[in-house]
Amino acid sequence: MSLAFPVPVRPAIVAPPMVEETLSADERVALKSRIKTLMQQQDAVLVAHYYTHADLQDLAEETGGCVSDSLEMARFAHAHPARTLIVAGVKFMGETSKILNPEKRVLMPDLAADCSLDLACPADAFTAFCDAHPDRLSVVYANTSAAVKARADWVVTSGIAVKIVKYLHSQGHKLLWAPDRHLGDYVQRVTGADMLLWQGSCVVHEAFKAEALKKLRAEHPGAAVLVHPESPEAVIAQADVVGSTTQLIHAVHDLPNREFIVATDNGIFHKMRAAAPGKILLEAPTAGEGATCQSCAHCPWMAMNGLKNLARVLETGANEIHIEASIRAKARLSIQRMLDFAIAEKAGRIQLGD
Repeated sequence: MSLAFPVPVRPAIVAPPMVEETLSADERVALKSRIKTLMQQQDAVLVAHYYTHADLQDLAEETGGCVSDSLEMARFAHAHPARTLIVAGVKFMGETSKILNPEKRVLMPDLAADCSLDLACPADAFTAFCDAHPDRLSVVYANTSAAVKARADWVVTSGIAVKIVKYLHSQGHKLLWAPDRHLGDYVQRVTGADMLLWQGSCVVHEAFKAEALKKLRAEHPGAAVLVHPESPEAVIAQADVVGSTTQLIHAVHDLPNREFIVATDNGIFHKMRAAAPGKILLEAPTAGEGATCQSCAHCPWMAMNGLKNLARVLETGANEIHIEASIRAKARLSIQRMLDFAIAEKAGRIQLGD
């Protein structure tokens, strides 16, 4: 059974105001042209998360970069020969790229672009959590700081969390999980592992409302419901597909349904529409009984990324990611365990069973 560790009382995470960049058509063209020139001059490549503005996703693809989830962003950056990496996303993504690519310069449009999960799991409190349970392996979600990753035994993404936890459970390990309680609860229910859960949550996914979703499903009976596992259990229970951002994009393309109700950040709709033109995408509701929505289906920290501040960092060299060498080396070990596991499992060297 999942148990909650009594973490220290801390102020609630308050999301910043939603401020999205608005540009005229002429401004957009001029900025993109300027950015492309600067990127070429500085041997730079852009990697952007699915939740960022469509302008950044398009620019990444137009310049030979990558639009993906956080793990693939880092993998792509590692394999790419560019000496400068521009990471459009939130801060832990830039840190992950630096951990895996210490020899490269890593820039971000805005270093204040944080993550409610990262903020909810400070390294000192997480260290105390681990120290209180020395008999357990610690597994942390990628949405954490480099310092937390350095203290953890394993790092996972939403796409591989179930497989890794299932494997560790089969080896007889008891686990600590941080920081997302909803994802941790989902993984525990699927795997049956003995897990103590940190009590963090994502301001975007926690806002989805189960009762309002039931009503929307009744209005669209042919729609498939796609849910990211950072969502509450009552929302996950209504899903046709539960999965990572990449898995949900594949579902829109692969499933025969004409309509989809999507419970994740609406920034993903840009890539979904490209993957499955003509299909109808509906936002899962964040309004309804008990609504305290701070983000309303879009991450305000992701919204801090724009063409203007991207151009600015290329012009000035500001917003470079730096990580202390000892922290970087330790964090690399926990990430590398995940990468090695993924390779071994894909090659059939690890059998998970049913």
